[in-house]
Amino acid sequence: MTDHHDEDTRVLHSMGYAQELARRMGGFSNFAISFSIICILAGGITSFPLAMATGGGFEATIGWIIGGLFALLVAACLGQIASAYPTAGALYHWSSILGGRGWGWATAWINLLGLIFVVASVNVGVFLLFRDLVWAGVFHYDVSAWGVQEQIIGVTLITLAQALVNHFGIKLTTMLTDFSGYMILVVAVVLTAMFLIWGATWDISRLTTFVNNTGEPGGGYVPEPRTAIVAFLVGLLYPLYTITGFDASAHTSEETADARRAVPRGMIHSVFWSLVFGFVMAASFVLASPDLTATAKDGANAWFNMFNTLPAPVWLKDIIAIAIVLANFICALAGLTSTSRMIYAFARDGGLPGSSMWKQVSPKWRTPVPAIWLGAVLSVCATLYSPAFAALAAGCALFLYVSYVMPIAAGILAEGKTWTEFGPFRLGVWSKPLGVLACLGVLILMYAGIQPPFDILINYAIGLIVLLLVLWFGLERKRFSGPPIGAAIARRQAEIAAAEQALGRKA
Repeated sequence: MTDHHDEDTRVLHSMGYAQELARRMGGFSNFAISFSIICILAGGITSFPLAMATGGGFEATIGWIIGGLFALLVAACLGQIASAYPTAGALYHWSSILGGRGWGWATAWINLLGLIFVVASVNVGVFLLFRDLVWAGVFHYDVSAWGVQEQIIGVTLITLAQALVNHFGIKLTTMLTDFSGYMILVVAVVLTAMFLIWGATWDISRLTTFVNNTGEPGGGYVPEPRTAIVAFLVGLLYPLYTITGFDASAHTSEETADARRAVPRGMIHSVFWSLVFGFVMAASFVLASPDLTATAKDGANAWFNMFNTLPAPVWLKDIIAIAIVLANFICALAGLTSTSRMIYAFARDGGLPGSSMWKQVSPKWRTPVPAIWLGAVLSVCATLYSPAFAALAAGCALFLYVSYVMPIAAGILAEGKTWTEFGPFRLGVWSKPLGVLACLGVLILMYAGIQPPFDILINYAIGLIVLLLVLWFGLERKRFSGPPIGAAIARRQAEIAAAEQALGRKA
């Protein structure tokens, strides 16, 4: 561990940054934080109705495999870059080095928006799951009168608790995400078994039959009838909203031992095992549906109605319900960890208004405390502006995957030219072909992500593009210097030593 620690610190210094954060995460913890954010017990449940309302059982299973394989491709492409540049800034830092400071600056804002949407959407999901599965389902309280006010209060309290956990050191966060990694696997297996034992029809044709449920057949989840291909593409938001946020492994690079190897493994393994277990779980839902037509018609309530009517022992359903809510809570907690590291790293290079505050690290807890609380406030505000879970979920997938391919696209052009230093994880001759596929896939995702009922995201996207262009050419192009490169890295060495000494870093 000491040898890895020294090597990790040397690599970080060579990129112009001090070892301010506590490097206490091992390889499993790096995997677990991404696996916890992906959390098939979050999007794999709350977005299941979207699959049924677009392409039915085929969308939930075959669509899951297609979306999961695309996510795996993206994770591999990002893993190669992470192996070369293991920093907390991750996507922003990579885009800046490979594509220029303007490209990196834009990547930072798009990634940050996606991360905020992750925390916001999952915490809305935590509230809804707690309300319907635990408060009403387990304790039998009447929640029929609960509305937006209760949601705002609930989401605020949930986020407050997650921020406090993040505040008090990466060790506490890591303990919870490590626990969550095991819990997700166990609960997914038990939940799958419950649906298969007490509900399965074993009609395997359900898994491979595509039914266009857009419009009225899907309960209006997708309001207007669309063509089969559009229905299929919109339904891919089910796996891609779920299997996202795996950049958390990269954002915690500076807190991970042997980061050049552990981070790529963490991203790829978190996606792969989510793909495998998520597929089996989704298949069990489809097989256990009493009536696929009725399930599609149920819209947003599809999964809840199936679970509530499942003739499994009440005590077992209660335990699983509580575990699902806990897994979703830790999912958003890990999302806040990732968001705060992005804020910290971007502020460290002067990319945010008030950067001098947001880049501060607590000497006691060795966490970016101001960045944690800023991320918490922004995520709560996102739910106030757009309380609809579907819009937040689609925005999360859209903005995150766009930010993922920005450094990949830059790497395609830079590889072999300005990008000549690589880490131990390499894609070799597959690097550019896979990168091109990733970029093409995200273009398709962008098309799907602005279809009704997610067309509100067009306003987000247009507004963001206009705002970024105005800010960059009006102000930031002259002010923002980007991450240190060349001689700037050498000039920073004295600052690095002073920063580490001030935090009392132990060798």
